[in-house]
Amino acid sequence: MPTVAIVEGVRIIFYADEHPPPHFHARFAEHTAQVKIDPVEILKGSLPPNKEAVVMNWARAHRDELIVAWLDMEADRKPAKIE
Repeated sequence: MPTVAIVEGVRIIFYADEHPPPHFHARFAEHTAQVKIDPVEILKGSLPPNKEAVVMNWARAHRDELIVAWLDMEADRKPAKIE
């Protein structure tokens, strides 16, 4: 489960052998959300409202890099860190 970024304390994680649609997991303390990459939206779970807003804006700004990370995971490659 590679962490590709930490956004204001929220870990952005990809898991191997995931199912479509392309998505990532965002973890903050006891909160977890599964976030679709395109369009950016919460598929399930939740984050505190202020953290959710930050993660959603970050994901929109890094959509292309997130798609590359998803494709890397599908190809059994470790995704690169996203700044």
